[in-house]
Amino acid sequence: MSLRKTLLALFVLVVLAALGFLAYLARPQPRPPLTASGTIEAEELAIAAELSGRVARVAVAEGDEVQAGQVLFVLDDSLLQAQYDQAQAALEAARAQLRLAQAQAEVARRQYDLARQQAHQAAVEARVQAWFADAPNAFDLPLWYFTADEARAAAQAEVDAAAQSLAEARANLEHLQTTLVAADLRAAEEALARARAEYQAAQAVLDRAEAQNDAALRDQAQARLDAARNALEAAQAEYDRLLTQQQAQDLLEARAQVAVAQERYDAALDRWYALQWGDAAPQVRLAEAQKAQAEAAVAQAEAAVAQAEAQVRAIEVQMDKLTVTAPVDGVVTAHHVRVGEVLRAGVPALTLGQLDRLTITVYIPEDRLGDLRLGQQASLTVDAFPGETFYATVSRIADRAEYTPRNVQTVEGRKTMVFAVELRIDDPSGRLKPGMPADVHFEE
Repeated sequence: MSLRKTLLALFVLVVLAALGFLAYLARPQPRPPLTASGTIEAEELAIAAELSGRVARVAVAEGDEVQAGQVLFVLDDSLLQAQYDQAQAALEAARAQLRLAQAQAEVARRQYDLARQQAHQAAVEARVQAWFADAPNAFDLPLWYFTADEARAAAQAEVDAAAQSLAEARANLEHLQTTLVAADLRAAEEALARARAEYQAAQAVLDRAEAQNDAALRDQAQARLDAARNALEAAQAEYDRLLTQQQAQDLLEARAQVAVAQERYDAALDRWYALQWGDAAPQVRLAEAQKAQAEAAVAQAEAAVAQAEAQVRAIEVQMDKLTVTAPVDGVVTAHHVRVGEVLRAGVPALTLGQLDRLTITVYIPEDRLGDLRLGQQASLTVDAFPGETFYATVSRIADRAEYTPRNVQTVEGRKTMVFAVELRIDDPSGRLKPGMPADVHFEE
């Protein structure tokens, strides 16, 4: 073989070797396992009092582990205790008032029962007579046809009608009087009324004087009667002078209408009153109203007791809030309260880390974010327990990149864009503690 062919063969071999080496270098390289480091943290709760007040006692210090329900600190209760005592006194007063109202209601109920009994006893004769009374000839139905309530309703209707008729008769009389010689006629009527009253009184005096068998007394009484008669005749004459015969007749009829209407109204009232027996008797109605009033007073007293009890319960709830307890198991990670200090409601006094809810936050480079997913499992190792592995689950992946936090050691590292990834740690043994550094190894 010539030298030229030999060199060509060597060149081809070199080229093939170079191409093979480049192909080897260009093949996909396996990505190293994804790991990161961080510090274990506990989910924190800010503990604040619901009420403002002065701190009377602090039961924990920073770093203490506490159990759910354990007392953390207590506020002074002197003001609420005074309000509680006052509310208790008001409650007792309300209960006493209720007992009094109940006793008065019982008395009112007994008085009502007694009034009914007396009214029914008084009505026995009226009820019996009603069975034996004969109906007037004008009645087509027997007297017992209508019930007592129906009779009372009819009597009430008659009272109302009679009152209306009386008002109309009076209005007619007043109208007639104004059409006549009003002022003089009214004066004449008043004078005639006075003269009639004087005559009647003088006649009564004479009747009494005659019974005494004393001539002087009779003479004086007779003289007084004669003077009264003269005054009456004069008043009658003046009255007659002012009116014509027709006017006098019209006025007489108008006054007769008033008199009849008045008597109708009085008779209707008499009938209505006569029917008010039994449960409709006035004394029964009054006792019933008093009983209802007493029972209303009981209801009002019961409402007052309920209100006073609610006030006591409200203060008790407030007093319970003076003692602040741990809502969950945890460790006191921050302590901002001192005895004697005045706390405002809602201002955090302690910070409680929850030991049963540990997390760790690590920072993943942007080019490795695709290797992560929510719910992905990871293993975790800590220096405090060499050779032991704990487990965690990805619970949050940040949706925005950020520069590596400043606690990273190098300036170059702090300039790298990363994504925060939070993992929830599974530690049923409770050996891991907040503040422990840990290495996280994500599973593929």
